Amino acid sequence: MMPKLPFQIRKRQLVSLAIFGILIVFSQLAFSIYKKNQHYEKPQITFITPKVEEIILSEFNPNDLDEKQWKHLGFTEKQIKTILKYKEIVGGNFKSKEQFKKCYAVSEEKYQSLENYILLPETNSEFKNNQFSHKPYEKKKLNIKGKFNPDSYSQKDWENLGFSEKQSLAILKYKSYLGGSFISKEKLKECFIINDEQFSQMSHFLILPNKTPENLANKFEKKKEKEVVKISDYFDPNILNSQEWQALGFSEKQANVIVNYRDKNLRGSFKSLEDVEKCFVISKEKFEEMKPWIKLSIPEKGKQVEEKTVATEKTDFAKIDLNKINFKQLQEFGFTDKDSAGILAFRKKLGGFINKNQLLETYEIDRKIGERLIYVAKLDNSNVAKYTLANAPEDWLKKHPYFKFSADRIIFYRITHQEDKKIWKFLKLKPEYEEKMKLYIIDDK
Repeated sequence: MMPKLPFQIRKRQLVSLAIFGILIVFSQLAFSIYKKNQHYEKPQITFITPKVEEIILSEFNPNDLDEKQWKHLGFTEKQIKTILKYKEIVGGNFKSKEQFKKCYAVSEEKYQSLENYILLPETNSEFKNNQFSHKPYEKKKLNIKGKFNPDSYSQKDWENLGFSEKQSLAILKYKSYLGGSFISKEKLKECFIINDEQFSQMSHFLILPNKTPENLANKFEKKKEKEVVKISDYFDPNILNSQEWQALGFSEKQANVIVNYRDKNLRGSFKSLEDVEKCFVISKEKFEEMKPWIKLSIPEKGKQVEEKTVATEKTDFAKIDLNKINFKQLQEFGFTDKDSAGILAFRKKLGGFINKNQLLETYEIDRKIGERLIYVAKLDNSNVAKYTLANAPEDWLKKHPYFKFSADRIIFYRITHQEDKKIWKFLKLKPEYEEKMKLYIIDDK
């Protein structure tokens, strides 16, 4: 047994415990009184929302807007590019609100906010029937002050008449194509810049014969044949005579000027491609057409020495397959590094071109050079992969430029429908998109 503590020690312990208990009670009472005297105010919570720039709407024709104006309407840069691309697909102009609404970059909510301000008829049929001639979206009338001879009109004159700067330049270029004169009202009407309504307004005031005289018509047809001459073989501009320059598409007078410029001004030879470009009768467009085919040689000590800047072996583009053409060959033909890389990247995404015109879909390439290439080169699409909608690989659908936006829907619909006809029906695509997609689809009939 443990020995008992002395009485005094036990007494001190009991007193200590009692004091400790009293302190605890007093502290609790003090805290309760303090808490009752405190007044808490609920904090005011303010939700901060990002400031949205107010869009001030007014009547507008979507065919007249540039990128900046679309941005003011609240569209992103990506949406704007899609809208402008869609406008090209439908023919260069929206013909109705109905058509504009179908652009997938325009959401239903966005369209509802703009609908009352769009200066277009509701449907395409109303546009075709001309039921909206009183509407403000109609092109303004030409500013015609009296009879005039269009042959004497300068760019400024055409602008004052009501055409834009680009349209005026195109009209003058068309006149140059005709040989420096519009010849007749009949020929002026063929200018694609001048629409039927505009021609109808000016027809009565034109100082031109109604019909093209037979002798001029024949002369024009011969000239036209020369204009469409396409260069498809290499040539040395230092050894061509007048007749050979004419065979490249130049008139007799132009050919004689080129030969004289070479033999007299340059003392017998073009020393560089820049010398050829500087000849004033060779237009910039014609030089760009000729450039890939020029194999320039410079006479030196009785020998023909090829210019160092020109490759000794040139590619025969008439034998080149657009599905096999490489980066260096594209550069050789005249494309920039960026354009060449873009063409190859787009071809890879497609899995190969099915038709030549697909090359021109490459984003922002030089279209003129592209058109020359597809005219000259050949295309073998026999090795390009094709599938049915029912069996196309999911990865292929999601990466292919023509299918990726519809890939998820195709994959969903073919779970229950194995026939392509039914899948196409459920997709409800715009005809122009469906037509592109079908290039890579095998008919499952």
